Amino acid sequence: MSTSPFEEWAHRAGPGLRRVAGLLCDHPADADDLVQETLVKVYLRWARISRLERPDGYVQTMLVNQHVSMRRSQSRDRRGRRWPGAPAAVDDREPAVVGRSALADALAGLGARQRAVVVLRYYCDLSDEQIADALGCSPRTVRSQASRALARLRHTATAEELG
Repeated sequence: MSTSPFEEWAHRAGPGLRRVAGLLCDHPADADDLVQETLVKVYLRWARISRLERPDGYVQTMLVNQHVSMRRSQSRDRRGRRWPGAPAAVDDREPAVVGRSALADALAGLGARQRAVVVLRYYCDLSDEQIADALGCSPRTVRSQASRALARLRHTATAEELG
């Protein structure tokens, strides 16, 4: 049985979308849900999206917008709560694993928009203008959100070091 162009694209782009979603979301299951919701929307619009010059970038923008929308609708009490059964960072794990866990914990302390700005800027390597387009705001707002997010991350890191 042959695969459709959408299936081929989703198979190729899926792991990258999952990595970005993993950085955006507090919990692995939320990241999976985010990718799933985004892929459903992409599938419904695939005829148009597939003709774009950069469909991967467009879908990445859809993913980020879906994340911001989902975070906005979630209750505030869920923020910062660890997924049941999620392993805590322990010293006997590989340093790279502990580092990823610390990064995930630090990103969890940011609001949805600040987290999206940090991930898009430092993980996806997008410019302020590209991030502004993705989030529907001005480049000045992107710079402001990035500055506040980095200040919060620095404060969190300093508090943990003093801790």
